[in-house]
Amino acid sequence: MPPASGAPDLSHVRNIGIAAHIDAGKTTLTERILYYTGASHKIGEVHDGEAHMDYLAEEQAHGITIMAAVTQCPWKDHLVQVVDTPGHVDFTIEVERSMRVLDGAVLVLDGVRGVEPQTETVWRQANRFDLPLMYFVNKMDRPGADFSRAMDSIRKRLNGEPVPICVPVEEEVVHLVEKTVTRFGGERGEILETRPCEDALWEQVAEHREAMLLAAAEVDDDIAEQVLEEMDPDPAAVWGALRTATLAGTIHPCFGGSALRNQGVQPLLDGVLKLLPSPEERPPARGMTPKEEWVEVTMDAEGPLAALAFKVQLWEGRRHVFVRIYRGTLKAGDTVQLAASSVNERVARIFDVDANKKKRIDEAYAGQIVLLAGLRRATTGDTLCAPGEPVLLESIVARDPVLGLAIEPESSKDEEKLLEVLNKFQEEDPTLVLEEDEETGQRILRGMGELHLQIAFERLEREFNLKVRAGKPAVVLRESILGSGSGSTSFHRVIEHEESRLEMRANAKARVQALERGAGITFDIQPTVKPAGTQLKPDQLQAITDGAHDASSAGPLQGAPLQDLHIQITEVETFGPASSPQALRVAVAEAVRKAIETAGGALLQPIMATEVVVPEESMGGVLGDLQSRGALIHDTRAEFGTASITCDAPLQKLLGYTTDLRSMTRGRGQFTMSFDRFDSV
Repeated sequence: MPPASGAPDLSHVRNIGIAAHIDAGKTTLTERILYYTGASHKIGEVHDGEAHMDYLAEEQAHGITIMAAVTQCPWKDHLVQVVDTPGHVDFTIEVERSMRVLDGAVLVLDGVRGVEPQTETVWRQANRFDLPLMYFVNKMDRPGADFSRAMDSIRKRLNGEPVPICVPVEEEVVHLVEKTVTRFGGERGEILETRPCEDALWEQVAEHREAMLLAAAEVDDDIAEQVLEEMDPDPAAVWGALRTATLAGTIHPCFGGSALRNQGVQPLLDGVLKLLPSPEERPPARGMTPKEEWVEVTMDAEGPLAALAFKVQLWEGRRHVFVRIYRGTLKAGDTVQLAASSVNERVARIFDVDANKKKRIDEAYAGQIVLLAGLRRATTGDTLCAPGEPVLLESIVARDPVLGLAIEPESSKDEEKLLEVLNKFQEEDPTLVLEEDEETGQRILRGMGELHLQIAFERLEREFNLKVRAGKPAVVLRESILGSGSGSTSFHRVIEHEESRLEMRANAKARVQALERGAGITFDIQPTVKPAGTQLKPDQLQAITDGAHDASSAGPLQGAPLQDLHIQITEVETFGPASSPQALRVAVAEAVRKAIETAGGALLQPIMATEVVVPEESMGGVLGDLQSRGALIHDTRAEFGTASITCDAPLQKLLGYTTDLRSMTRGRGQFTMSFDRFDSV
């Protein structure tokens, strides 16, 4: 195969994500990045509803990011592909699938509050995919902002290793590697005035400089020796050592400034180029062949195609798929194979993406993130590969929704249209699920929270002119067992039909044992078989396994899905031809159900990891209210007139809490929550 002559120089490409807790300023930071790189000719402000990356009407109305947006920008002979991700936990799937396809990330912290609950969530998501990370400590212009305290919060709450690189001092930034000071002038901070750092200011940041050099010395013996001899290492050597440690994940470089005040953004961009990896510097992706053998998928434009579909989006009413190409070259008109299903599809068009704008291109190469039109079957997590050369890349796992609403269209004639649109929404967002209640016949739309469902309703009305009626929110439940139990059954049925007679007979015994929360369901399918010496056929063994799974699908209390128990099939007894696979399956399922009933059922509710931030004078009343809602308080902190309360609380008791909290705090309180586990209350 000839070399892909149009392929970009991957050493000059950076695929990064911007992620943070809600309101930490990541979209504001992204807007400055676009402006300073020339990708945008003006700065769009979030508070004015004009942010370039927040292009959805709902994003502009609520002042938050809802959908991850992709854009490209040039910086010093490099191409930086930026993904701006949501900060609200209801839209965490957008962060999860973005982190899956990126090469590095910048986590944004509020300079006053440091690490917040959603910061921990995105930290875990990034670490799940071993992404090298940098931090930007934002809002350093606010009263109470403290760069050192923000880094301390990284150590304490994330067990991270923050290393200062650019330290904000008043309206300037001190660069610890280059030993310079930068002031940001002009109307938009576009004019950089850089000078050598004077001695008095250098003394103020001496501890930070020492911490940075010690981090570099950990990976470079020459620097270690120079530090011991109190010599100044060469900046290029320091950058090289810091890059090595960053790519290894042993340190996390920290930059500071104020995106809103146009301070500190350009040094951060320089740091992205110097410290975060290019696509070819990331470890090869892992893929599985049809023979279930693991193979390495090396970033190479000349190999057979391997790409991951990480997002489906309706664009101008048409279905489009975002993909990250890990190997090979893709041209408009090419046929691709969906590795998991062996279905072939044709790529009609390929686009580069800039937020809500797209530019048609002829081909795309390994290392790029592009948008494809024409794929009808590909969905989130699918691997696209060259026909006849399938390889399955690691997929994307979506969390189960925790909140549901019964919905129906205001007009019965819109029933079919509503179902069609909601099916499209579910393709876009795997955490949005439409189900039908078997008992009531109602349609239940489930999501990650009240805001998640509210945004779906707003989009239904704005984009499709569909108005819906919704019932009261109902939390998703799970069931488990309280202890251990055993059950046995003797299944015997004779079915006579005209001149034929069918006998089904089998006996089974089972035991169940409760497991700790979050353990899931485990199975032990190795029963003693009677009569002694009987050998079960493969289809009979499969029937026993299927019966155990049948019984574990619903609990005895409300029929909710079961979790956190161990199921053991201890004995089966067969009766010759009468012990068909169907007979064994029924007998085992009944024995397991009886064992679950004797163990005693427990109803589990979603428990949310919650942080409430209120004025200090309101803390006592808010604490009492949370405890009355069944919250388990973990920690309280008070500083600069603001109190933070971290706790676990049942989701059922937090429905509508925003209104109550505002009432208790005269509109000044706020809270965030994220799903932690299902547990009894």
